[in-house]
Amino acid sequence: MLDAVDAQLRVNYPGPDGRAQPIHTAYVPADRIAEDTPQVWGAAAIELLDRHADLLAELDTTGSLPEVRRRLERDPIQDLRIDFEDGYGFRSDAEEDAAARAAGAVLATWAYTPYRPQSYGIRTKGLAVGERNRTLRTLELVLAAMVDVPPGFVFTVPKIRAAEQVPPLVALCEGLESGYGLPAGTLRFELQIESPQAIIAADGTVPIARMIGLADGRCSALHFGTYDYTAACGVAAPDQALDHPAADYAKAVMQVAAAQTGVWVCDGSTQIVPDTDPEAALRNHHRLVGRSLRRGYYQGWDMHPGHLITRWLATYDFFRQAIDVAVPRLQAYLDRRSGGVMDEPATAEALAATVLRGIECGARTAEELAARAPELSPAVLRALVTRSPIPQEVRS
Repeated sequence: MLDAVDAQLRVNYPGPDGRAQPIHTAYVPADRIAEDTPQVWGAAAIELLDRHADLLAELDTTGSLPEVRRRLERDPIQDLRIDFEDGYGFRSDAEEDAAARAAGAVLATWAYTPYRPQSYGIRTKGLAVGERNRTLRTLELVLAAMVDVPPGFVFTVPKIRAAEQVPPLVALCEGLESGYGLPAGTLRFELQIESPQAIIAADGTVPIARMIGLADGRCSALHFGTYDYTAACGVAAPDQALDHPAADYAKAVMQVAAAQTGVWVCDGSTQIVPDTDPEAALRNHHRLVGRSLRRGYYQGWDMHPGHLITRWLATYDFFRQAIDVAVPRLQAYLDRRSGGVMDEPATAEALAATVLRGIECGARTAEELAARAPELSPAVLRALVTRSPIPQEVRS
């Protein structure tokens, strides 16, 4: 009886799948996307950074600003969605058809250029009765224009409200893979949680947990929609924000439902952009990103080139500080010394995961870690994260 339980738990909670989670997803309306959009966003961010260097130096607590500037020059956007939903709106079928083909052409170009996001895809319209035909057609046209689907391509489905909407998405992926001759499992999707009904259903259950189970391994992430969700909860427009208690509750449910499933959680966006009052907007976004990181939400939306500055700065500062704390504690754990804190395997797992995330995002380099703590090799860190046996050379 317990063997059967163990097997089911392994299926439902396989743990991380080895992918490196991006720190953000940049949303760009479909009528504004171009092959050079990442470079254009990076250049705009650098210009804003230089204009407000004093403020950003004040926010910089670990000396990260020079490296943030270099990041904006060479690799400003990690993950990008071409948006056919709220950022694009409803257009004529002919206009959206043309935009879908153009988006597919841009994505196809990115597959062969070094100056591109590490991962990318589209956000379609939703699955409601008046939208789903358009959703299907846009996705098909993008796939047809891409010809080959690159690793990391994903499509985001907004306004999911019921677990029963997920099996049709799985069937859609299977049909498109068959029709386009793609290997099974190529197509993956993200579910955008923007409705209270996705958090608590009419019968009191938690649909979001069922959604992940019904996705047949194709759900890569859950994205939170700040403004649709808080509006649906009745929050007044001036108070709609990432840090509203209603948003915090929804994200906490998302976090618990996705825990140990391999599905990422992505925080939402702020509508405050650095246009009319750049300094206030930069301070606000930096604060919100740091707040999300401390709550375990390691990815969020960015809607404006200026958000890239404070996204990278807050992320680098967070992980640099966290690594400075984690390394001596991991060394003590491996040496079986207290170091002032008696850490358990679960804590060592969290410390090692933090170090790996910090290296993956570029806050610190593997070379810096090797010089400081050679015993904390990637193999050792991964063993601690998965609670596997520590490699023999470290034990000896």
